[in-house]
Amino acid sequence: MRKFMVIMAVMAIACVMVVGCKSADKQPPSNLPAWALVPPEGGISGVGSAKIGPAGMQTARIEAAANARDEIARTLNVRVKNMIKNFTETTGIGDAQTVDKVFTNVSKQVSKVDLTGSQIKKAHVDQDNNELYVLVAVNPEAVAQASEAMKQAAITSFKNDQALWQKFQAKKGHEELEKEIEKEFGSPSAE
Repeated sequence: MRKFMVIMAVMAIACVMVVGCKSADKQPPSNLPAWALVPPEGGISGVGSAKIGPAGMQTARIEAAANARDEIARTLNVRVKNMIKNFTETTGIGDAQTVDKVFTNVSKQVSKVDLTGSQIKKAHVDQDNNELYVLVAVNPEAVAQASEAMKQAAITSFKNDQALWQKFQAKKGHEELEKEIEKEFGSPSAE
């Protein structure tokens, strides 16, 4: 029995070492600045990254900034739906008995936030992996100003005949544009 326990202990240590080595492979590159691993505290910010591919630096910059803004939005507001299914079934008798087990975990996260005043504050290119990292922050003053401006716009345009007239004109212009597009290119439902 003692020999069995020693073998089990050695196997457990070997498993831990293998898992430790595997997880070390997934570590982020060591040449990244601290903000790329953990965004700085004291504000609304997020980090995003993107591979720099054939489309170039500008496309990678747009993608990385979008990923960072997504992180900010999920920090501010996220709705999570989660479902876990667990199934275990035993069949057979005695030594011929088998156990079937199924575990399913499904999660969906959706975020909807208007990010006014968000901009790239820092950028870093990881030369080893050809990847761009950006730090995007939301300027608190811009958020406050945008909030105040929206409140004032809502107050001044509420039941304002001129605002209603402009809305009507915009709708009319869109309808005219749609008719011209249909005339020139045909109806989208005809395809």
